[in-house]
Amino acid sequence: MMKTLKAQHRVARRCFSTGPVSAAYELKLDAGEVRRDEAQVALAAKFDVLHESLAWLPPVRVCTDDPTESSCTSSGPVLLARSLASVQSFFRKKFHLLFFGPPPRGMYIHGPVGVGKSFLMDLFYASVAAPDDDSCCNNDSHKQAKITKRRAHFHEFMLDVHHRIFVYKQKHPRGDAIPIIAQQLAQEAQLLCFDEFQVTDIADAMIMKRLFSLLLDWNVVVVATSNRSPDSLYKGGINRSLFLPFIDMLKHTSDIISMEDSRKDYRLEKRACGQSYFWSNENVHGDNNSNKNMQAQLEEIFGDTASGTQAEIIPVLFGRSVQVARLNDRCAWFDFSELCYQPLGAADYISLCDRFPVIIMERVPQLDANHLNEARRFVTLIDACYESRTRLVLAAQVPLDELFVDFEAQVESSDGDEELFVNEKGGNSSSFATTMIRTKEGKYVEWSATGRIGVSLAQFSSANDLAFSFRRAASRLVEMGGKEWGRQ
Repeated sequence: MMKTLKAQHRVARRCFSTGPVSAAYELKLDAGEVRRDEAQVALAAKFDVLHESLAWLPPVRVCTDDPTESSCTSSGPVLLARSLASVQSFFRKKFHLLFFGPPPRGMYIHGPVGVGKSFLMDLFYASVAAPDDDSCCNNDSHKQAKITKRRAHFHEFMLDVHHRIFVYKQKHPRGDAIPIIAQQLAQEAQLLCFDEFQVTDIADAMIMKRLFSLLLDWNVVVVATSNRSPDSLYKGGINRSLFLPFIDMLKHTSDIISMEDSRKDYRLEKRACGQSYFWSNENVHGDNNSNKNMQAQLEEIFGDTASGTQAEIIPVLFGRSVQVARLNDRCAWFDFSELCYQPLGAADYISLCDRFPVIIMERVPQLDANHLNEARRFVTLIDACYESRTRLVLAAQVPLDELFVDFEAQVESSDGDEELFVNEKGGNSSSFATTMIRTKEGKYVEWSATGRIGVSLAQFSSANDLAFSFRRAASRLVEMGGKEWGRQ
């Protein structure tokens, strides 16, 4: 009885003597859900400081509830609206500086996969109460932040931004959508939390500087996790010089926190139980016991096929759609070629995850530098499934630890002409193979992670970002292979 009282006193003392994020972390430790990691403890303390500062964040006010539908969007009034917004922003900043000091700084946390970046950010996000939410923590010793908030994978957020631009341009072809969209986003969320912050698309790179500058004008606080340091974002990308001011702004307005020294991937401790990853090194079309057993297990996971006789068209953003040929109420079954050899991207995969809690994909090949297009799409699918807690069942030709073949990209110059080479490493052979990513005509191969045409695959940043993404994808597949993974 005395030990129980002491334990209760220790938990209560933690909740009252530390900030809400550190307190939540300590509860996870007491429950045996995590092991103490000093880098995580330090990050939790930084989140506590940010949480405290959010209590003084002023509410956002914009000209209308829906700027795209108001008179503000006509050619004359919109100029007046922007002028008024600029005046509002100026006086709001002066008022906030005078009475409350500078607005809260954002946080940019970077480091290897599986070290707890997203885990700690999610604890922080849960500790921030929305205006109509009183459930986060009833601790009167802390000033409680009650602000509007949004947590999203960065893929998902940028798709939303592109969709808003698309909708706005349909009505106002010559209008400037970015200020209007910034107002919308600021009104919807004063706190934005991004997971897997990365920039590989020239269209995203050109939007971000203006959009995030305007969001900061509205005192929106941005927290992001990434596998890349700020100086490595969009490294080697097209017209990167135009993106550099965004990096400077990011470093000026955010606390940059490195977890590069934390090399322990905690996801790998949750070893996959074999419930979601199957493989056979036999010919996938061959009639052998290994394939028969694998197919039987896939059929068992797929379950009832009574409603799987008719194809379904899944709507996607931008007026697009994806066809599912084999499905039932809860599961869709694809061949790898259907989802990864077609020009699909994040918007398509997110729509599929919204529709189906389980996705089966068979005939997954080993992915190396010879499958850059397909690998990029496959990694994007894994990210979409991970964020939505969709169960992804894979039938592959190699074991999970051999699915992704590590490689590095480098740019070589010869007489002023730059060419991209990809060096494979590892796999079943210790030899190195050199592959030049060009067409027979000497043109670079085109690719698009979002289904849009026009972004060159043969760019240093794109290839190296994919190599970096391989490590994250492999780590996530291990975590997603557990029996408890998925949504009800």
